Amino acid sequence: MKMEVSAKLMRAGVSAQKARLVADQIRGQSAESAVELLRFSPKESAKLMKKVVDSAIANAAENKGIDLDDLFVKTVCVDDGPVLKRFHARARGRGCRILKRSCHITVIVSER
Repeated sequence: MKMEVSAKLMRAGVSAQKARLVADQIRGQSAESAVELLRFSPKESAKLMKKVVDSAIANAAENKGIDLDDLFVKTVCVDDGPVLKRFHARARGRGCRILKRSCHITVIVSER
């Protein structure tokens, strides 16, 4: 029976659309290659994604005793989180709405 271990980051301060670009790159890769790819990625969401992948790997090693060489990234889910609505002053007494989006990142690693 193959074990699955997960880790979550709730209310990450990046939009789900930007985080999904990084999630698509690591889905299905081995855990080591996913961490290496995230480490050298210039995107801001890659830093957040790397923390979640590292946490899932640590959960697998500490809680389940799974060998790290057998791990791969099975699933990466990026869901929309709450949106903070702010206003920005514009000309002629108007206001412009600013949406500060967030997302929830879930990573599931499994052994081969």
